Amino acid sequence: MVMKSVTPSARTLALRVLLPFAGGYFLSYLYRTVNAVLAPSIAADIVLDAGALGLMTGMYLLAFGSVQIPLGILLDRYGPRRVEAGLLVFAAAGAGLFAVAEQPVTLILGRALVGLGVAACLMAAIKANVQFFPPGKLALVNGIILFAGGLGAVAATQPVQAALAITDWRGIFWILAALTLAMALVLFVTVPDKPGRAGSSSFLQQMGDVATICRDPAFLRVMPLAAIALGSFMAIQGLWAGPWLRDVAGLNGADSAQALLVMASGMAAGYLAWGSLSDALGRWRVPIVAVAGFGMLWYWLCVLSMALGWGGAPLLLSACFGFAGASVSLCYVVVAQLVPPHMSGRATTTLNLIIFAVAFTMQWGLGAIINLWPAQAGGGWPAQAYEIALWVPVVLTAAAMVWMGPLVGRSWRNR
Repeated sequence: MVMKSVTPSARTLALRVLLPFAGGYFLSYLYRTVNAVLAPSIAADIVLDAGALGLMTGMYLLAFGSVQIPLGILLDRYGPRRVEAGLLVFAAAGAGLFAVAEQPVTLILGRALVGLGVAACLMAAIKANVQFFPPGKLALVNGIILFAGGLGAVAATQPVQAALAITDWRGIFWILAALTLAMALVLFVTVPDKPGRAGSSSFLQQMGDVATICRDPAFLRVMPLAAIALGSFMAIQGLWAGPWLRDVAGLNGADSAQALLVMASGMAAGYLAWGSLSDALGRWRVPIVAVAGFGMLWYWLCVLSMALGWGGAPLLLSACFGFAGASVSLCYVVVAQLVPPHMSGRATTTLNLIIFAVAFTMQWGLGAIINLWPAQAGGGWPAQAYEIALWVPVVLTAAAMVWMGPLVGRSWRNR
């Protein structure tokens, strides 16, 4: 008797694939951005200057990015369920270590473990989406995952600020550790397995595929802008937006938290909107790379405004920054579509490695530039320090947009 394969229903896929991975990415983004609110409390408890604060927060990005190539191989070989569930245990351990830290080195180690532990959250979700959903729906379902991450960024703003009235920053990290362990169990138990072709390939063959991806002309056109735009977006939104709002826009702690909430809400809405927009425009044969290019131009204008010290409408700027910055995520879909499905894990993690290397460099580097100016008596740094530092992503993003231009034009002509 031959058993017929049953295609899971849309509801089953939503409950067993989309929701669990969305929960994992929610935690990943909460971890990534929570220091923007908790940084003053942490720095007051454990003395940290701007450079050390940037290094400690950026260590998440360094650890996250450093495992992307082997992560891609693991995802293609063992599947997203096992890989993400296993790594989240390390994130829980890192959150616990962070909670008990008394020295900067312990903070850095705990932050690194968190970065390692959540390194698979987005890439595993994208890999699962490629396995379970049709190509025409990838931008939309990836947008839903990224929307969940945006909600994590929202949770890292005023809700975290409100939680500080009940507990301290250490208590918040203990709560995060418990939630992360619970999420690992949900993923392991709930998500179905779907075998891939990569399991029969040798390690050298799989690394050879990575080299092939890195030589692809289209990949080389997309990669610089994706890395610089998304890297700078993560560095600013994850840490330096809060100090900029305080020292340049002149907001107090409560108003800065509100602006960060608006920024995170704009980002969450943007993740969903850009995915839905590209899905809708795809029916009119508008290339997704063109939609991404438009969004990244808007993002560049926001960073330019910050570099010029325009703090007259901080809530509007925060909303536009978050919404436009979310468009960079479309580059993951562009890259995933450049390769066969069984190589999608390696393609997206290769891009992610470069993005997080740039994000770490930006987060630490912006802090190093800002630290060239002496801290002010009341805390913080002069507005000029931020303005000079932010010209770095402005110039680099502009150059990368020009570099990607031929790919956008070619995609438009070939649509």
